[in-house]
Amino acid sequence: MSVATPARSFCPNCNAQIAATDNIPVLSWLLLRAKCRHCKQPISGRYALIELFTALLFLAAYVRFGGTTPTTIKACVFCFLILGLIFTDLETRLLPDVMTLPGILFGVVFAAFIPVHGYLEMMFGFSSALADLWHSPRVLSVGDSLMAAAIGAGVLYGVAELYFRMRGFEGMGMGDVKLVAMIGAFLGIRLLIFVLFAASVTGALYGLSVLVAIFLRRKRRYARNPEARKKAWASAAKAMKLVEMPFGVFLGGMSLVALFYGNSLMRWYFNLYF
Repeated sequence: MSVATPARSFCPNCNAQIAATDNIPVLSWLLLRAKCRHCKQPISGRYALIELFTALLFLAAYVRFGGTTPTTIKACVFCFLILGLIFTDLETRLLPDVMTLPGILFGVVFAAFIPVHGYLEMMFGFSSALADLWHSPRVLSVGDSLMAAAIGAGVLYGVAELYFRMRGFEGMGMGDVKLVAMIGAFLGIRLLIFVLFAASVTGALYGLSVLVAIFLRRKRRYARNPEARKKAWASAAKAMKLVEMPFGVFLGGMSLVALFYGNSLMRWYFNLYF
């Protein structure tokens, strides 16, 4: 649903268009006391919360990347897309193409102006004969962005296909594949590896906590049965097949960590061994 065409933002209850003065992020929600000016129905606090998160991420990008710089603008665009995708996946278990596909394009375009550090840069270098031949160091950066998007999407698609063939049902949708491609296009292959690893670990911990919670609940249900533990575990394992885990939430969350702290965390980790 578009909030730009054919009509501007409107109240989902009475369909009245929202005036510009009532559409100021966070402030309007507070001044209206979380109610529509026309029908007085409550306005979900989710709107103000997402607007506040967006403002905080923009401020963090401004501070982290040195004011109003091209890198800050790139980070703000990335944060805007990721935040929307996180909340959409959390609520609907969907990652809309209308955000991921333009996001991939934005990531590649930004790479032409803001270097994406990856394997092509390591292999050839921006001052190499190859870069001179192409008359622009931007070629390697765009190549790194495209390669990260392709490798990330390929890896996740392979995992999803393998899971489907082994278990007989889908464990991951194509939305996650496109999201990973978008993250790779923005961050490059090195930070994408960090995102995939961190998202897998946090996702696994979430899945384990859900499994334990279901097990404990089932165990209380079968408390008087001598085989309570066995029955509870079998019931929990069966219930887990019906639990849809929003993996996009973990991918998005870890990509924000990677954006601001990924390089520092990777340097710290490798310093433990070298």
